[in-house]
This record gives sequence, C-alpha cells and structure tokens, in this order.
Amino acid sequence: MSEDRITVDELKFMSIFSEVTGATPIRCIVEEESGKLLFLVSKGELGKAVGRNGRNIRVLSELFKRSVEVYEYSDNIEEMVRNLFPGVRILEVSVSDRGEEKLVSIRAKEEDKGKAIGRNGKNVKRASMILSKVFGNCRVIVK
Repeated sequence: MSEDRITVDELKFMSIFSEVTGATPIRCIVEEESGKLLFLVSKGELGKAVGRNGRNIRVLSELFKRSVEVYEYSDNIEEMVRNLFPGVRILEVSVSDRGEEKLVSIRAKEEDKGKAIGRNGKNVKRASMILSKVFGNCRVIVK
C-alpha cells in the first residue's frame, strides 16, 4: 500500500460499511469531484459487500447520503486494474515506471473502449486516483 494516509472521515465510513455489510473494507476513498464513496473490499467479499440485489449499497447510499461504489482489492496492480473496470473486456494491462509515476496502459476490446474511458474520461480518472492511493502515483491510459 502507498503512504497515502486514511482520514478520520474515511475510517468512520469504513466502520459503518463493515457493520452494514459484514465485509472487510481495505480502504475508503472519497472522490472529491462527485463526493462518491469508493470502497475497496477484501478478495472474495464483493458479493457480501454489495448484498442481495444491491441491498447493502442502497442502505449505505441512504445512510451516507452519497453514491457508493465497491471494488475488490488486490495487491497485484494488474488484477486491481481489472477489478476497477467491471464489464469491460480487458485484453492486456501493462505497467511501466516513468520516474516517480507508474504508467498503466490498458488495452480493451474495441467495442468496450468507450465504456472503459467513461464520459469525459471519468472512469480513467477514477482508476488513476484509486491506483495512486493504493500503489503510489499512477496514470491510466486506455488504448
């Protein structure tokens, strides 16, 4: 994990998340732009965190009065990248060091590129932010 510190608010969110879902949160990240809460959960606990038919996510969204998203954590950066793009068929993930920054290149199926990038690049920005919090300074590009 990177040296990025978890805030007191993030700790509170993680505690409530754990109580509601029974899943183990590894990290909570508040997305500054949208105010969304992004949770990373232990491997194999994504279903438990989301709940039957998304029940836990709805309960948490109402409690926090914010949108909530959950991703499965991995300490392998390539696996983590795949987890951050659900529903996108990723053909290849390559990571290269560029001085202080890691460049994460994702090659997605042609018909999934738009989904991977998101409107105004929001999915790429979100993935870059999450990966930077966990693995140090990262920049994501979709090819």
